Order: sequence, then structure tokens, then C-alpha cells
Amino acid sequence: MSFDPSQVRPMGGGREQRTVATTRDVVSRQVPDGNLVTLPANTFVNITQALGGTYTVTYRGNMYRVDGSDADALGQTPLDFHFDPPEADGSVREEDVERALDSVYDPEIPVSVLSLGLVYECDILQRDGKNVVRIRMTLTAPTCGMGPVLVGDVKTRVALVPNVDEVDVDLVFDPPWSRDMMSEEALLELGLF
Repeated sequence: MSFDPSQVRPMGGGREQRTVATTRDVVSRQVPDGNLVTLPANTFVNITQALGGTYTVTYRGNMYRVDGSDADALGQTPLDFHFDPPEADGSVREEDVERALDSVYDPEIPVSVLSLGLVYECDILQRDGKNVVRIRMTLTAPTCGMGPVLVGDVKTRVALVPNVDEVDVDLVFDPPWSRDMMSEEALLELGLF
């Protein structure tokens, strides 16, 4: 998977907007409810943030998140996810799921959900002959309005893993998230160490 999070930062270090025309129809997630919405080709949108491989755009007064794999629709360089060839026995590699999760960033913090300690459990199960990845995760705050968007980001990225048929994400708040759950790397990144 080719992804360098150090190359993706908020535009202009803050809320500077950049207007672009979509080059094709692109599926996005409406903020904050997470519903899938197709932004039409040849439409002007404002890119307000580029963080963790996703783009936040505004269109007709609403905010949407566009996954980095669809960045070409915004005239940007798309994220290029590469995994080793699928296992011949049809199994899912745990390290591939971990890599996919590590590419999902909190919408407001420039750190992955894994490094933040938001993923409590991740299991690869067989259900009705399908490979199902079941994830239990939380948010940095129970009242975070971006929960549905973050869950959608996790589902989208993990679904890219070879041999994954289904992704189930359970959003839980017990135990509550705390800063103690962050990796040392995340603490350093945020200057909290």
C-alpha cells in the first residue's frame, strides 16, 4: 500500500479552501451522518481539508468526505493501495487488515485510528462461507458527530483487503477512550509526550 501520511495535511495549515471541478462522478460520505452521496462530474467543490488520505469538500452548502482512492475525481493524486496477491486458500491476512486500519485517520486528528487506540478488537471470522472482518472500535468522545463518517471510512478501507467479503463495525463506548490508549508514536506526533 503506497501511503505516506506525512504528505497529507490540512490545506494551508488550516481552513484554506481550494475550488476544483470534479472530473467524474464520485461517491462520497455526507458529514456528519455518513450517508453515501454521489457528487456529479463537472461540478465545482471546495476542498477544505486533506487529512489521512481523505478529502473533505463542500458542495451546495453541505460537507462530504471523498476517499483518497477516488482523489483523481478531485484532480488530486489517488492513494494507491497494494496488497500482496490473495491467499490461494481464500483466507484473509491479519497484517493486511491492520495495514488498512492504519490508513484510516481520525477526521480531526492527524493520527490513525490504530495509533489513537480507537480499535479495541479486530477478528476475522467465517460466516456462511464468507470472510467477515468484525471490528469493535470507539471514538475519542462519545458525542463526536463524525462517528458515522469514521465507521464508513473503516468499512471502505478494510473492504479493499484481498478475500474480505464483509466488514462489520461495532461502535462501543465501554471502556471509554482515554489518552492512555494512544501509542507512543501518536503521543509524539501530537506533542503530548
